[in-house]
Amino acid sequence: MAKFLAELLGCTLPEKGASPMFEVSLKSVSFHVTSITVLDRADVTYSQVWGPILGIRALLMFLYILQQDKMPQTPPFPTMYGSNGYNKNLYKAKEEDYEGLYYHDNNLVSGSLEALIEHLVPTVSYYPDRTYIFTFLLSSRLFIHPYELMSKVCHLCVDQQRLTDPQADKVQEVRKIAPKILQLLTEWTETFPYDFRDERMMKSLKELTHRLSTGDELYRKAVQQMTQTLIRKLTTLSQYEEALAKINSSVTDRLTVLKTKPQSIQRDILTICSDPFTLAQQLTHIELERLSYIGPEEFIQALVQKDPLDNDKRCFSDHKKASNLEAYVEWFNRLSYLVATEICMPVKKKHRARVIEFFIDVARECFNIGNFNSLMAIITGMNMSPVSRLKKTWSKVKTAKFDILEHQMDPSSNFYNYRTALRGATQRSITAHSSREKIVIPFFSLLIKDIYFLNEGCASRLPNGRVNFEKFWELAKQVMEFMTWKKVECPFDRDRKILQYLLTAPVFSEDALYLASYESEGPENNMEKDRWKSLRCVCDLILQGC
Repeated sequence: MAKFLAELLGCTLPEKGASPMFEVSLKSVSFHVTSITVLDRADVTYSQVWGPILGIRALLMFLYILQQDKMPQTPPFPTMYGSNGYNKNLYKAKEEDYEGLYYHDNNLVSGSLEALIEHLVPTVSYYPDRTYIFTFLLSSRLFIHPYELMSKVCHLCVDQQRLTDPQADKVQEVRKIAPKILQLLTEWTETFPYDFRDERMMKSLKELTHRLSTGDELYRKAVQQMTQTLIRKLTTLSQYEEALAKINSSVTDRLTVLKTKPQSIQRDILTICSDPFTLAQQLTHIELERLSYIGPEEFIQALVQKDPLDNDKRCFSDHKKASNLEAYVEWFNRLSYLVATEICMPVKKKHRARVIEFFIDVARECFNIGNFNSLMAIITGMNMSPVSRLKKTWSKVKTAKFDILEHQMDPSSNFYNYRTALRGATQRSITAHSSREKIVIPFFSLLIKDIYFLNEGCASRLPNGRVNFEKFWELAKQVMEFMTWKKVECPFDRDRKILQYLLTAPVFSEDALYLASYESEGPENNMEKDRWKSLRCVCDLILQGC
């Protein structure tokens, strides 16, 4: 795929392992102050941040300096959003210049789709605010395919350059507008690279960048660097997807393992790692890696598949979608089942109790790290019916620490306790004195739920047909905060043996969990006895076929 993209864009494929020449810059600002109690440690107070994720390449900045006419500057990121989520510094064009855009208290609140697209495209004297670029590129796919948007942007850019006018001084026109168009394309390819898995996107990108780079070596180099970075990202994504597929294909059912390998020589989690903090660190490695591949557009793809005013137009049905969001949810489910499997598998009650206490300690360390997703997965696994019914086992467990963890993740009052802890972890991240304090891994299913209800609770179009841009601001605010979290690099050393076990160790299905649970502690009523008999018959048939 990388070779194809390089040929399509007419650029040189970078060497394997080469690093990008420019990195995305990240700045931030604190808004609120709360506190978080770190379990078994001192209370710490931090300041919350909600910051940007879009960057500008150094070369493009250099190109701006070369311009004769001074262009409007994008406002600094610390003042991008107020407490209501609206952008306070959005460049307010005159309504007679941009018909179809509507403002309230200097905030863009609605507009026609065509006017919003026009507002995205730079002119000689105007460049859109970065918050607007991110917000519109994120949410416009509710109404229009990305490749269709790119096509419209290309046509508008060509009109701005007046390259279709044979009387125009093409070189001069390119020099006036090219840096701004290149910056827009750079922000698009950096923030939404998965859009460019569509060949139609690549075709439009190649056509426009060819116009920009014709006859100017400086622009040609900027285009080449942008496309090389894009190809590198898409190649990495393809490799990641292949690795996930390989991992998933290697996972076998635990019942098969029990049949082919005596239980006395089987591995369990305590033989692989007996230190809760180390296991929590390795879980954090997996979480951050999988988070890093989720594109912002995947949240929108998960919300809606078609334009609400067009019953036949499906916005993502005809090109390859990234599925990293679904893969991340599957990881949560796998971890929950792995925890339940490790608890139900041991024959001896004492061993089962020890495993439960071990996972309680792992969950506590995940909380202290800021890894709320693994924390919730572990709690979910321990609360599964096959585990929770093991009353004799739980009687041997010191549950005080587990009760505290359950209180932190209590779903009552819309997960109030968890949301308070999340704010504290976010504040810690922005005032961090070490890389370990920067980690914030949210309970992902709740994040998806929040975005889903925001989408369902607000109409995408107003009764007059205009696009509801107030809703778009709110969607962008939540997604951009996630984008900040996912860029944190894991500071812990990798342990390949532990990671391999967490990712590939066989786990019980739900029926197998119940069977193992009944084998450990017999059925207590007639319903459980009937289910046990039924499961044993099914299990015998499965094992006979192995």
